[in-house]
Amino acid sequence: MAHDSNAENLRAELKSLADTLEEVLNSSTDKPKAELEKLRSKAESALKDTRVRLSDAGDKIASQTKQIAGQADDYVRDNPWTGIGIGAAVGVVLGVLLARR
Repeated sequence: MAHDSNAENLRAELKSLADTLEEVLNSSTDKPKAELEKLRSKAESALKDTRVRLSDAGDKIASQTKQIAGQADDYVRDNPWTGIGIGAAVGVVLGVLLARR
């Protein structure tokens, strides 16, 4: 379940970013300028890291989706009648469900 682990890591990153930004916003009036610059730098770094992780996660999801679509395409090409049967069964089920409304 690498997907769950990646999602959990991403949630933790986003929470850390939100906590850092909240700290910057809440303490902007009572902190010395040097400390505010330090917090701002920390927030910028967290934002940059989160953007990279989001981009990587999006790339992984796109790659996995393409791989799954390719596998489904290969299966339908190798077993066209099974694909037609599955499509027909889905159509019948949807037709029955929609007719009940």
